[in-house]
Amino acid sequence: MSTATAEPATKLNQLDQLKQFTKVVADTGDFESMREFKPQDATTNPSLILQATQKPEYGYLLDKVIADNKNLHLAGAAKIDHVIDDLLVAFGQEILKIVPGRVSTEVDARLSFNKEGTKQKAHQIIALYEEAGISRERILIKVASTWEGIRAAELLQKEGINCNLTLLFSLPQAVACAEAKVKLISPFVGRIYDWYKNANKRDYTGAEDPGVQSVTTIFNYYKKFGHNTEVMGASFRNISQIIELAGCDLLTISPDLLAKLAESNEPLTKKLDAEAAKNSDIECLPLDEKTFRWLLNEDAMATEKTAEGIRKFGADIVKLEKLIASKI
Repeated sequence: MSTATAEPATKLNQLDQLKQFTKVVADTGDFESMREFKPQDATTNPSLILQATQKPEYGYLLDKVIADNKNLHLAGAAKIDHVIDDLLVAFGQEILKIVPGRVSTEVDARLSFNKEGTKQKAHQIIALYEEAGISRERILIKVASTWEGIRAAELLQKEGINCNLTLLFSLPQAVACAEAKVKLISPFVGRIYDWYKNANKRDYTGAEDPGVQSVTTIFNYYKKFGHNTEVMGASFRNISQIIELAGCDLLTISPDLLAKLAESNEPLTKKLDAEAAKNSDIECLPLDEKTFRWLLNEDAMATEKTAEGIRKFGADIVKLEKLIASKI
C-alpha cells in the first residue's frame, strides 16, 4: 500500500475566498489598485475624486476636461458645475475600462434635500455617459439616503436609471430604499463603528461591532421580506468587519484593506446567508414619511452621521470647485 500523500491544494487568499460569496467592489478613484485587485464594480465620491485629481498620475484628466470645455458658452458657477460633471464622468469612463461591471457616480451632496434637483443632476450625468457611448446599465447614480433623496431615486428607477443610496446608517433608511425599489444601498459600517466607539469609549470586534450588526439586520430584513435591492456594505475600518459580512451581496473596500485580504491565507467563511435570513425573527417595519423622519430623529447615530456625511461631501465639492476655478 502506497504511503504517498497528495500535494495540498494551493490555498486561496482571503480576497479570492471572499469573491466566492460576495461581489467585491473597489472604493477608490485609483485606477492602478483596480487593475491589481480586479473588483467587479467600483464606487467613487467627491472626496475620492478630489484626492485623485491632486495626484500627478491623474491630474491629466482634470486638465483634459478643462481644455475640452474651454469654449463652452457658460460662465461662472454654471461653467464650473458643468466641468465637475464632465470630470466625474471622465473618471467613470476610465474606471469602466478596468472593471467589468458598474461604476457609481455621486450627485452633488448639496442637493440631498432637493428631490427635483437630484433628479435633474442624475439626468445630466446619465446624458454625459450616454453621449460617451456608455449604457446606463453600467452606471449607478449615488444619492444620499434622505427622504428627498429616496423619493428622487424612486422616480429615477422608474426611468431605468439605477441608483446607489449612500450615507445610510439605519434600518428605516434601508426599508424606505427597498420600498422605493432602488437598485442598491451602501450602509456605512465603519462610520457606525466610529460613532459607537467614541460614544461608549470602547472598541468593538467581530460580530459585536455595531456597524456589522446594522448591515446584518438590513441584509436579513431584505431577504426575509423579498426585497430585491442589493446590499453593499461600505466604509470599512478593519478586516474583521469585512470577514463578518462575507456573504453580503456586495462589499466596497478600500485598496489598503483589499491588499490585506490578498496577503492573508486564513480561512474565510460565509457569514450572511439569504436562505437562513428567511427564518430570522426580524419584524416588518411599516413606514411612511412621518414614521421615517421620527425613527431617524430617534437614532442619534444615524441622524448625526447622515448629516456629517452630507456636510463633508458638500465641503469637498466646494474644494473641487475652487480647484477648477483656479485652473479655468
